[in-house]
Amino acid sequence: MNFDLDVPAPKAGDLVVIRPLSAPAGWGELLSGKNAIYAIALAGGVTLHALNMYITITVMPSVIADIGGLDFYAWTTTLFVVASILGAALTAKLLRGAGPRGAYVAASLLFGGGTLLCSLSPNMPVMLVGRSVQGMGGGFLYALAYGLTRLVLPERLWGRAIGLISAMFGIATLIGPAVGGVFAEYGEWRAAFWSLIPVTAAFAFVAFATLPKTSRDRDGHSPAPLLQLVLLTGAVLAVSAGSLSAELSWNVAGLVAGLSMIVLIAAAEGRGGARLLPRGAFSIATPLGALYLTIALLMIGMQPEVFVPYLLRQLHGQSPIWAGYLAALMALGWTAASLLSSRWQESHGNWLVVGGPVLVATGLVLFALFMPVHSAGELAYLLPICVGLVLVGFGIGLAWPSLVTRVYSSVGDSEQGLAAGGVTTVQLFSIAFGTACAGMVANFAGIAEPGGVAGASNAALWLGAVFALAPALCAVVAVRAVRLTSRRARRNA
Repeated sequence: MNFDLDVPAPKAGDLVVIRPLSAPAGWGELLSGKNAIYAIALAGGVTLHALNMYITITVMPSVIADIGGLDFYAWTTTLFVVASILGAALTAKLLRGAGPRGAYVAASLLFGGGTLLCSLSPNMPVMLVGRSVQGMGGGFLYALAYGLTRLVLPERLWGRAIGLISAMFGIATLIGPAVGGVFAEYGEWRAAFWSLIPVTAAFAFVAFATLPKTSRDRDGHSPAPLLQLVLLTGAVLAVSAGSLSAELSWNVAGLVAGLSMIVLIAAAEGRGGARLLPRGAFSIATPLGALYLTIALLMIGMQPEVFVPYLLRQLHGQSPIWAGYLAALMALGWTAASLLSSRWQESHGNWLVVGGPVLVATGLVLFALFMPVHSAGELAYLLPICVGLVLVGFGIGLAWPSLVTRVYSSVGDSEQGLAAGGVTTVQLFSIAFGTACAGMVANFAGIAEPGGVAGASNAALWLGAVFALAPALCAVVAVRAVRLTSRRARRNA
């Protein structure tokens, strides 16, 4: 079967333009001179955002024990992600108006203010406000990394820079639970938030001292897409709210409401005016639409990870710390693959985009086969589970740099800002949507009722089997994305 993954040889009579060959950009070029300063800035912002996410997840049981609010436990993540989506969606406007220096400083102040509010929270409502402010700042920081990549680095370094961004997120995933665990162990959850404040201040100072004041972004001035942002927020909240109930009818209602709002967003984008994503983002017939859908399906496929620590403890007798570190194998796989794929994407980028989803699907099949088996932690069961978790992360990391650079190349100069911010918007929305769906599947499979080993085992089977469908479909969409982007590249050559 011909996937048309490579540009075909020219035919007789074609005009062939021969360009001088240049050596592929290496890590040395990215991490030296002025590029090193930019690399520190884009990596630092992502690291702050990711560290905060995983430190908070780790200390939340201690927070609940101190200030109460168990009924709102899930909302500490829901509101954070919703606010992050809003921040990511508005990043292009912030970057255009304030420039790289001002945008990073403003995002750092917002993030630091939310962190301070969390550390001082006397009750859950105040904590939720703090998490929302944190999420807005974190969404800015994360999306700014992609925006800064295309503004201040040459195109030959985009793949390396995106690999670095992914690597920092993976490293923070490994460090965050350990840092949060130390503070939780000693009952000092407020200190966990305090520890982020001086780091945020130092990062803001570095950004102010090193980044350019003005932006070379050529996006035109346009109003904020308020209707789309309201619908996007509503879609996430609807699915998240529906997933909180054990009743299937509420789950389905939340899912239908969320999908309906996505359809309304696509309709609003098609009318023109203020835009959330570049033109063609909602059409599978365009390179950009196929690329965004590939990103979305990859992210959705990863979301059973939220249940991995619980399942390892319930079904395989793992301690909390070991369950946490085994769950981090996804992040380890993503980090390793991102570093490798940034080297390979110039020669094998098309194959990476298609092969990544196949590895993710394979990992989830292993998850479905071995995670449901009740064991005492024997290697015969844990090893294939670990391999599956690594494959899920490795597959995403393998495809990620090539996917993002193709998004950048699929739009004109006037929509570069929207395209860069759109990567983060699509990613965060897919995480929120996928997490809500994972909760829905787990509840339906009996993780809470009947619960226990039987409920956990059934939930593990359904989570692996159902979510393996997302990367399987993703592989098909990825083939189409590669064909469309290759066709566009040939036309523009």
